[in-house]
Amino acid sequence: MKNQEIIVLDFGGQYNQLIARRVRECGVYCEVKPFTTPVSEIKAAEPIGLIFTGGPGSVYDEKSPQADPELFGLGIPILGICYGCQLLAHNLGGRVTAAQDDSAREYGKTETYFDTSAKLFKGLSERGVSWMSHGDYMEKVPDGFRLIAHSEACPNVAICDEERGFYGVQFHPEVNHTENGTEMIRNFLFEVCGAKGDWTMGDYKAEAIKNIRERVGNGKVLLALSGGVDSSVAAALMAEAVGNQLTCVFVDHGLMRLNEGDEVEEAFSKWNINFIRVNAENRFLIRLAGVSEPELKRKIIGEEFIRVFEAEAKKIGKVDFLCQGTIYPDVIESGAGNAAVIKSHHNVGGLPDYVDFKEIIEPLRMLFKDEVRALGRELGLPEYLVMRQPFPGPGLAIRVIGDVTKEKLDTLRHADWIFRDEVAKSGLESAMNQYFAVLTNMRSVGVMGDGRTYDYTLALRSVTTSDFMTADWTRIPYDVLDRVSTRIVNEVGNVNRIVYDITSKPPATIEWE
Repeated sequence: MKNQEIIVLDFGGQYNQLIARRVRECGVYCEVKPFTTPVSEIKAAEPIGLIFTGGPGSVYDEKSPQADPELFGLGIPILGICYGCQLLAHNLGGRVTAAQDDSAREYGKTETYFDTSAKLFKGLSERGVSWMSHGDYMEKVPDGFRLIAHSEACPNVAICDEERGFYGVQFHPEVNHTENGTEMIRNFLFEVCGAKGDWTMGDYKAEAIKNIRERVGNGKVLLALSGGVDSSVAAALMAEAVGNQLTCVFVDHGLMRLNEGDEVEEAFSKWNINFIRVNAENRFLIRLAGVSEPELKRKIIGEEFIRVFEAEAKKIGKVDFLCQGTIYPDVIESGAGNAAVIKSHHNVGGLPDYVDFKEIIEPLRMLFKDEVRALGRELGLPEYLVMRQPFPGPGLAIRVIGDVTKEKLDTLRHADWIFRDEVAKSGLESAMNQYFAVLTNMRSVGVMGDGRTYDYTLALRSVTTSDFMTADWTRIPYDVLDRVSTRIVNEVGNVNRIVYDITSKPPATIEWE
C-alpha cells in the first residue's frame, strides 16, 4: 500500500532538507523536488500536501524562482515558509516589497506572538521565539487570508486561508531555534492535511525489498562494501532481497583508519554472503600522488573505485548491477536540481561518466543517517555495527589536507587512533556522533627536548547531530583534550601542535574537505 506523501518544493533555501527531515520525524513520508517539477508529476504522486521552502530570491524579481500558478488550484493544502510564504502572497493577490527600513527586516531569534485559534498553531503557546531570515515584507495580504502571527517589527509574520488549507510563515519552523517548530509542522500535517502517520521503517524495508527483487530479477549484484554503517545496511538489505545473487567487494584503498581493513574483513567473514577483499593501496596512492585539490581527490577516488569494481566483476562473471550505500545527505551535498554543490561525494558527484554496469542500485538514497540506522535494526544488524562511527568513502584522503602520501596517512592513522582511544576510555562515545583527527598542511615552530621543531599541526574534530545535515561542535572536557594532545605529540612523529575545531555546521561542513 502506498504511503501518504508530502512534497517539498525547493526554491533554493539553506534549510530545505531539514524540512523533509522534520516531516519524516512526524511519521509522514516526504520528498524534496525542485520547484521546476511539472505539475503533472506532482499530481501523479497524489501528495496530501505541499510545502514551499525558503530561498534567497525576491518574489517580485522576474529572475527569481516562481511557483506554477496551477499548484494553487489542485485542492491540496500548502505551507509556505519564508520565501514560500511570500510566493503565496505574491501569487494570490497580495503584494510583497523590499522592507523600507531596518526595523522591518528580521534575522535571527525573534519574539513572536501566535493566534492559537489557527490550526497551524493549535495547542501551542501564544508567545515564543522564532527564527527569522527575511528582508522582504508582505505589504498587502491576499484577500481571504487573515493574520495569525506577528512580532514587534512585523505585523504579518504568518497568514492563512483555512478554507483552502493555505498557510504562510515568515520564519523557519524547521530549525531548532524556533520554539515548537516541529509541532507547527506536525499540526500542518495532521490538522490540515489529514495525515495518518503511516511512514514506518518496517514499511520502507518491505517496499525496498519488493522493488529490489523486481528490478534485479535473476541478475547479479556487486555491492561496494566499506564496512561503514551505510554500506553495511545496504548489504544486509540486498542480501535479504536477492540472497546469493549478491557479492560484496571491500576495496581496501589504503585510506582506512588503523587496522580497519582487517576489522571489516573479520566482521563480514561471519556473514552468509559472498565477500571479497581487494588490497588496492598502491593503485589509489599512485593516482592521488601530487593531488591537493579536494574535489579532484574525491573524483579520482570515485573513478578508481568504479574501475576496481569493474575488474572484480569480470572475474566473477557477468554482473548487471552495482549497489552503493548512497544516502540522502550525499545526494543533497553533491548538488541536485538547482541546489549548490557543497562537495562531490565519491559515490554521487564523484562517479565517472562511463560505468560498465547495467544499472546502479542505491536502496538507501532517500534516507537520512538516523533512518539508515533504524533500517539496520529492522534488518537485525548488531548494535555495534548500526552505531558505528561514520567514515567517508574517500577515507583519510580528505582528512589529509593537501597532497596525500603514505607517510602522512600513517601519521594521521596513529593520531586518530589515540583520539578515539581516549574518547572510549572517557566514556564519551555516546555523546559524540562523529569525531576524528585531521592532518593539516600547516607547519609551525615548536620546541621538543630543548630543540626546535618545524612540524605539522593536527586538528581534532567532534560534532553532535541527529541528521548530519546540521551539527554542533562537541564540548569535550578539557582534561580529555589535554590527554589526547599530550599523547599525540609524544607518541606520533611529525606533529608538534594540536588544535580543536569549534565550528558548527553550517557554516562549516563536518569533514574538512
